[in-house]
Amino acid sequence: MSGTAPEPAPEPTPEPSLEARRAYELDRAHVFHSWSAQAELDPMVVTAAEGSYVWDGAGRRLLDFSSQLVNTNIGHQHPRVVEAIQTQAGRLCTVAPQHVNDQRSEAARLIAELAPGDLNRVFFTNGGAEAVEYAVRMARLHTGRHKVLSRYRSYHGGTHTAVNITGDPRRWPNDQGAAGTVHFFGPFPYRSPFHSASPEEETERALEHLEQLIGFEGPDAIAAIVLEPIPGTAGIMPPPPGYLTGVRELADRYGIVLIADEVMSGFGRTGRWFAVDHDGVVPDLMTFAKGVNSGYVPLGGVAISERIAATFAHRPFPGGLTYSGHPLATAAAVATIEAMRDEKTVENAAHIGEAVLGPGLRALAERHPSVGDVRGLGVFWAVELVADRATKEPLAPYGGTSVAMGELVAACKAAGLLPFVNYHRLHAVPPCTVSEAEAREGLALLDRALETADRHVRAH
Repeated sequence: MSGTAPEPAPEPTPEPSLEARRAYELDRAHVFHSWSAQAELDPMVVTAAEGSYVWDGAGRRLLDFSSQLVNTNIGHQHPRVVEAIQTQAGRLCTVAPQHVNDQRSEAARLIAELAPGDLNRVFFTNGGAEAVEYAVRMARLHTGRHKVLSRYRSYHGGTHTAVNITGDPRRWPNDQGAAGTVHFFGPFPYRSPFHSASPEEETERALEHLEQLIGFEGPDAIAAIVLEPIPGTAGIMPPPPGYLTGVRELADRYGIVLIADEVMSGFGRTGRWFAVDHDGVVPDLMTFAKGVNSGYVPLGGVAISERIAATFAHRPFPGGLTYSGHPLATAAAVATIEAMRDEKTVENAAHIGEAVLGPGLRALAERHPSVGDVRGLGVFWAVELVADRATKEPLAPYGGTSVAMGELVAACKAAGLLPFVNYHRLHAVPPCTVSEAEAREGLALLDRALETADRHVRAH
């Protein structure tokens, strides 16, 4: 008889509640999901959330290391934001955008106060994609030009112009080659398209490439350069020193409008109010959404420089939205910004990145051969997973997924961690309000889950 103790029986999977089961069945019968093959979906039911956690239909608690779609910067169910929405609903639920409402006015003032330079005017939209659409429209009308340059490995939204500007595979089925967009390579030291040997060389070569592209496309035809100061969904790639400053100089040299897409990187995500603040760069237009009110009520917008706003001082701007500056959404934005200031949420995001996530993720990279690269700022980090560190072969193909990544996601959820995964990367993007203890808990859960990815590393 062996002296080895038997393996403990696995914990039974909790059964979903009747309410959760009904919600799931109705979803599968009637809801059409984005970016998905409908028959292949098995979505998780979320019944509650608070702070850095969500609860699924079976009552299991998961640490939200995704911030949903990297938008709940202030955490779930922040009492000040919830109260602001409730109060506003009691006094004025909605009003047409041609009228003044106090919450929209105050939200615009606060955003202008936080934005860099003279971005003092705000056009409100319902989300990030619309913000990009309208920023491009403003740039084209301001310059009288049509072409727009944007980088590969980027995401700018799912509407027509925004998805054509996008530089990842979600553009491919929607790309008709008719939106006047041209893509360029941005800096990415880990997978350098320029074969650079240092960050300085990467900056130099990336800027040379961009200037050559401007020359080939015709400077007098280019209305705007659109870029995420730190690309989000495409891989969280902080640019090497000097790159954003160089892009600003190229835009000025050729009379091109610089649009910074801060939809994902803005409002504290990188440990500053906006990612451009790390380089001291002031764009001509800046799009925002997500973290402006953590998505409690849909809201986005464009912060506009005085020079571009002056174009429309006596010339009507041809665009608008029924829900532009919606009172419930802007009330949530006012409460979010005020709470983030009072509670030093942006400072917390910077501290968590410097003291916990950065060191912790780099330690995981030393222990797990499946981790090829770790990069980020604040609470905005990417873990790049590879099958072979030497060749940097990704653990899933660009634009797709793999068995290995599926197993990793399942292991994370089974351990109690809700991850953000895109292709061969896992992003560590908890709320900006995450505590040190919660961030360390997430790292410990990820440490265990990465053992599943390690099993797919190619042995030499």
